[in-house]
Amino acid sequence: MQVPQDGEDFVGQPWYHGPLSRQKAEDLLQQDGDFLVRASKSRGGHPVISCRWRGSALHFEVLRVALRPRPGRPTALFQLEDERFPSLPALVRSYVIGQRPLSQATGAVASRPVPRQGLIRRSFSEDTLPDGLARTEPLRDRKRSDSQPAGLEHMWRLPEDPPGPGASTVPASGLPRTGSDPVILKTPVPLGSVADSLRASDGQLHAKAPTKPPRTPSLLLSDATGRPPTYCELVPRVLRVQGPPPGHSCPESEVPWWEAEEEKEEDRCFARPQAEVSFCLPDTPSCLLGSQNRPLEPQVLHTLRGLFLEHHPGSTALHLLLVDCQATGVLGVTKAQRGAMGVASGLELLTLPHGHRLRLELLERLETLALAGALAVLGCAGPLEERAAALRGLVELAVALRPGAVGDLPGLAAVMGALLMPQVSRLERTWRHLRRSHTEAALAFEQELKPLMRSLNEGAGECEPGEVALPHVAPAARLLEGEELPGPLDESCERLLSTLHRARQTAQDAPRFREAAARRLRGFRPNPELTEALTTGFLRRLLWGSRGAGAPWATRLEKFQRVLSVLSQRLEPDP
Repeated sequence: MQVPQDGEDFVGQPWYHGPLSRQKAEDLLQQDGDFLVRASKSRGGHPVISCRWRGSALHFEVLRVALRPRPGRPTALFQLEDERFPSLPALVRSYVIGQRPLSQATGAVASRPVPRQGLIRRSFSEDTLPDGLARTEPLRDRKRSDSQPAGLEHMWRLPEDPPGPGASTVPASGLPRTGSDPVILKTPVPLGSVADSLRASDGQLHAKAPTKPPRTPSLLLSDATGRPPTYCELVPRVLRVQGPPPGHSCPESEVPWWEAEEEKEEDRCFARPQAEVSFCLPDTPSCLLGSQNRPLEPQVLHTLRGLFLEHHPGSTALHLLLVDCQATGVLGVTKAQRGAMGVASGLELLTLPHGHRLRLELLERLETLALAGALAVLGCAGPLEERAAALRGLVELAVALRPGAVGDLPGLAAVMGALLMPQVSRLERTWRHLRRSHTEAALAFEQELKPLMRSLNEGAGECEPGEVALPHVAPAARLLEGEELPGPLDESCERLLSTLHRARQTAQDAPRFREAAARRLRGFRPNPELTEALTTGFLRRLLWGSRGAGAPWATRLEKFQRVLSVLSQRLEPDP
């Protein structure tokens, strides 16, 4: 494959170290301001900026936003925070020369590049492609199309995959990379004949243009090494055509549960509900918490803070959507669960009498996420800028969750619940600093997010499948559990009718919401630690400890509200 024209070739830059593990990168960073750029092995070559700041090694994900190929412009942009650049060297120069922080939340400034030792053997295209896949292709007389990528009709193979039957192993250094076909050449092609067959004047590589890539969704296989991925991205992925290569079969275990095909409607028959169904994940050994933990362990909170800082709000929003879809029963519903509840989706089960357990679980999840979000702000005992940055992070996450973006309305309701919690809203100095230092985020919160959340709670607001992947179900769940609506009688009756109508429409549109959620998560590779940190079971143990997590929900809620009130008073005491 040709070198992508993404502006400047950053492989030749001294600060680019190629494939490098996080631990090795941290060992190279000695002083505050030291930085390097590496290709994350767990993300298949995705660029990450590693920088030491205030004694800690921080890692910042650089998003690669693919563009439609057009003459005279790059094929991709590189994005950090909210800024995009035509090339990675341009991004690095802007932040280093201008001495601007790599993120507002950390304030980390990259000033001294750590030069690499030796040469990078891998090519530019291998390090910058989204999946880091090595691609080789038998040379054929085909003409390269100006509007379509060459060779997209062929399946790619992960670098660790064994060669197909009959294929001979050839050293990579002797293979000219000209396409995306993973077939390994049985005999090396002489470089002289290759050079003679290419005409540099007209740029023709092949005799005919390839067929258009299929419109079917691509299937992204899990990493063949078995190592969990570390970073996630909210950018379009290069398509891989569905179907295994010749002579190979694709095991079902390779398909993530959120991409599994749902049973067709005509293949199902009605089954009388047998019992109430829970979508809560069973208790499993935690990679962040031990078998026994105390509430709010400082080391775990520090790890979680670093974990969330490493991910862009769009990436965190996709993780939250994935966990919310599982908790609501929109994706990953097993055949046994469908048979037990008598319907195909948790959105339908919510409106039925035997959906009582699911309604309570979702209401508890909403409140628990809101408490954890408030703790992220109230737990910042450092300078005022740190609390304002935490507020800004929650606002940016809410913006990423809104309709038209990720479209996770339960997640949006939880984040807004944290921002509107009395213990957080009373922090006048912190909000004043947010409006002064992060004006755009403050305006988005006041002018867009608050009116949107108010309309959603009243049973109105935008909730069309496509714009929304997961609807706001808390008002209907509260109503069906017997909670009274606030406000005057005439207004409460109107809200009651609107909420019931929205719940009925949501149940009818359950298949469309499932399609919208699956479309957003197609090709998504979650970070297992961040995914676990967003589950209800993990948050329950984090906030109340392994012993307190089993107490009644009302008792736990009352105790933690008192904890948040004490933290809020310590940060900004009443006059």
